[in-house]
Amino acid sequence: MVIATPDSNQIEEEFVEAKNNWELEKLYVDLASTKGKALTPVEKKFLRGLLCGCSPAEIASIVYQSRSSSTVRVYLSNGLYKYIEEMLSNAAGYSVKVKNWSRVTYLLEKAGYKKYRFPLPATIIPKQVQKNQETELVKMQSTSIQDWGEAIDVSVFHGRTTELTKTQQWILQEGCRLLLLLGMGGIGKTAFSVKLAQEIQEQFDYVIWRSLRLSPSPEQIIEQLIQTLLPKSDTVISETIEGRISQLIDFFRNNRCLIVLDNFDAILASSDNSPTFTTSHQTIKNSFPPFLLPKIQYRPGYELYGELIQRVGESQHQSCLILTSREKTPEIAALEGLTLPVRCLRLTGLNQSESLSILKCKGLFNISEDKFRVLSEQYAGNPLFLKLIATTIQELFNGNIDEFTAQGTVVFGEIRAILDHQFHRLSQLEKHLMYWLAMNQNAVSVKQLQKNTIPGLSPRLSQRLILEAVDLLHKRSLIEQQASSFSQTPVLREYMIERLVEENLTLSEEQESYFLMSQKIFAAHLKNHIKQSRLNAEI
Repeated sequence: MVIATPDSNQIEEEFVEAKNNWELEKLYVDLASTKGKALTPVEKKFLRGLLCGCSPAEIASIVYQSRSSSTVRVYLSNGLYKYIEEMLSNAAGYSVKVKNWSRVTYLLEKAGYKKYRFPLPATIIPKQVQKNQETELVKMQSTSIQDWGEAIDVSVFHGRTTELTKTQQWILQEGCRLLLLLGMGGIGKTAFSVKLAQEIQEQFDYVIWRSLRLSPSPEQIIEQLIQTLLPKSDTVISETIEGRISQLIDFFRNNRCLIVLDNFDAILASSDNSPTFTTSHQTIKNSFPPFLLPKIQYRPGYELYGELIQRVGESQHQSCLILTSREKTPEIAALEGLTLPVRCLRLTGLNQSESLSILKCKGLFNISEDKFRVLSEQYAGNPLFLKLIATTIQELFNGNIDEFTAQGTVVFGEIRAILDHQFHRLSQLEKHLMYWLAMNQNAVSVKQLQKNTIPGLSPRLSQRLILEAVDLLHKRSLIEQQASSFSQTPVLREYMIERLVEENLTLSEEQESYFLMSQKIFAAHLKNHIKQSRLNAEI
């Protein structure tokens, strides 16, 4: 079918209203520069049609009085779309894809081609210009569609410069599409996720932040994502949850989306499935452990979260999903790698200068270096723990750190509750190793763990079970790795010792416990632990 080409005068008259809202001449020039020669009259006409919000079918109907849009689509796909993609990608510093006619106006408006009442500083907004001269209008124009949900305020943020730089490089330069921020309770994962998202938000078309703290179902979260990303989409939304995940992945391919799911561990199951038996007075844990090590898994009804993150990690797209969690799921463990698009950043404590800034923000100013060092090391730079003890020092000890230190209690209140929560998620075998590690001042290798168990305990554990238990504890952020050896933070070690004392005092009167050691051996280890801890604090 041969379609006559309208003359130039007619072409310029069609879709003339585009001139009222768009910087057409600038756009013509910039696209011509990308193309290497001037746009043809037909290309200009079709471009104006798109800027007027017309679909290829509507353009064909207006220009050719034809219901067939094939000619228009060929012109767009083989010409204009490519020029627009190349022009915007060069300006932004990352790949920009058109994919759909309806996205052209959004991309060009974001790039600064739409007319406003006030003059704009530049036609295209490059990444590293207009730092000081950028107006609020330009900021609004270049900001992506955002839904921050219940994201916390991070206007006061301490440290993490190295970690922020690393993760930004992973996402923006190395194409990381699934990032897990892993760490124990209180370490600052939520604040880091918000700060990171704020730092890179300008590089994404959509930014969505959600907390899973109240354990929303996967259907709820996926529905929220679809409502935000596809509010007026021409696409028919799938009736099945699996189909909706596929539609989200397809959207991630065509658009740059940054999705953050905080508190991911809230939808993971507890591993403590030890059998129990009932006496006339109370229900007691079975004295013989099951020697089972269930994997980190989802709570019943939440398994589709695993499907979602696996699809995000395996599929090729230009978006990024960030998770924060105390525990690493098997899907991420299988997909992650230093050179792969799935990464894991393990957050540890802040350094001493960063920890000091937290205490000063809480009102503790006149702190000697020695006193501060003891506090920082005792709580391993955990931001939340430092804030909690700073409040206690102010309210109960009138700001006197010496009095707080002299009372001798390290784990209390909310700190105890946080550690209890993580401890109760463990299987009996994992608890066994946590107690054993607490009695050792130095880092212990897997080989040493396989050769030794807590004195007085039987039966002897197999090497396989110990290896699996160490792996699980590491994925739960409860032990720290130093080369090929593992240890606990001082605050966690204190917690474990307290639990060990409490459980032995209670269980010695009730039953023969799996964790119950002979009093003589236990007393010797505990005495050595306390002595060594005091010496370390005084050095």
